[in-house]
Amino acid sequence: AMKNPVPQAASLLLEKLLLLVHVRPLPAGSAGEPSAAPGYYDTSCFKRGDLLEVPRTLFIHFGIYLGENRVAHLMPDILPVFTGDRRQIQQVVTNKRLILGVITKTASIRVDTVEDFAYGGSILVNHMDRLFEDQVLGSEEAARRAEKLVGATAYSLLWNNCEHFVTYCRYGAPVSFQTDKFCDTVKMIIRDQRSVLASVLVGLASIVCLGLAPSTTLPTIFIPFFLWMAG
Repeated sequence: AMKNPVPQAASLLLEKLLLLVHVRPLPAGSAGEPSAAPGYYDTSCFKRGDLLEVPRTLFIHFGIYLGENRVAHLMPDILPVFTGDRRQIQQVVTNKRLILGVITKTASIRVDTVEDFAYGGSILVNHMDRLFEDQVLGSEEAARRAEKLVGATAYSLLWNNCEHFVTYCRYGAPVSFQTDKFCDTVKMIIRDQRSVLASVLVGLASIVCLGLAPSTTLPTIFIPFFLWMAG
């Protein structure tokens, strides 16, 4: 007999929750994937206005290349709520700052080196152009749009993440295909009569897997219900 897809879908949903939070390796010097050494990337192949993608196991991170080894990208971050000190904000965003930023819906469009942006991952250049054939803006226009948006900004898992930022800059329309895939997964679970149980299990599993307090994981339990009500 065919296995019920709900448990597998719930597992996939948990992965997508992590995807949308954009959890990435810990900063250099911490346990986890080490950051790249200076000069690891050949920036001579990048042009101002290029859209850079860094594929990860569960997500893709996006940025706009500004030239001179600088990348503008959107990162959830709680710190801008408490301080306007650019030196503190410019420090590498830790996972704690990032997750709290997601929960409070705050973020920063920041400019980092290619090394800090990519964290040792492989980089794809303008890979999304094939999906927006007639919508690609000029490279200088894309870079200028990114530069104008640098600074604190609102954050939304579904409506304003790093993919929305780069697609607005390069194609003129904020779109997130990762969000679309996530919503499709949620809808598949919602359609099943055991979706409530599956949703609760996702929240509980995330507590165990992420080591977070139940209060920070609670929103993940309710996400399917909010999406269902909004759909």
